Amino acid sequence: MAAQPFKTETLLLAQDLRVAFFDVDGVLTDGGVYFSEHGETLKRFSILDGYGLKLLRRAGITPVVITGRDSKPLRVRLEALGLEHVRYGTEDKLPAAQALLAQLGLDWSQAAAIGDDWPDLPVLARVALAVAPPNAHLEVRNIAHHVTSARGGEGAAREFCDLLLTAGGHYRRMLDAARGPLT
Repeated sequence: MAAQPFKTETLLLAQDLRVAFFDVDGVLTDGGVYFSEHGETLKRFSILDGYGLKLLRRAGITPVVITGRDSKPLRVRLEALGLEHVRYGTEDKLPAAQALLAQLGLDWSQAAAIGDDWPDLPVLARVALAVAPPNAHLEVRNIAHHVTSARGGEGAAREFCDLLLTAGGHYRRMLDAARGPLT
């Protein structure tokens, strides 16, 4: 069993999903925008969230990031994670998501998404599993099948990944492999 208890009905929705859409600000970050004294944008990312994205890839679930913003720190982080499918500066996320699904040969019934604000609503409304962090806008939380216990930038994306891994039957196997052989 996964460390995070998930409702049975949520796990059933999350079975057999092949792609997971992620927003950035408010999901992979805390939603704040920080500026240095030189005007450079700074962002804080959770290492737990990043490792969750890597685990999804290992399990055969494609992580996709579609974000309305674009910045050097964001590009550095997503490139370090080795993400192949990223769309930057995309305010209208639905066409980007539809194009990526077509590129991957998948449809909405094979997709999950996590988002926190109105630009995420069109994607969240179409996927098989919609997830939101607790700091998401009310309208997003209202359509979410699952609201994470962790806030955006503080493990919400990892909880989403753990949910998908648990529902797909990957969590226990991957955890056992991470622990190594017991003597």
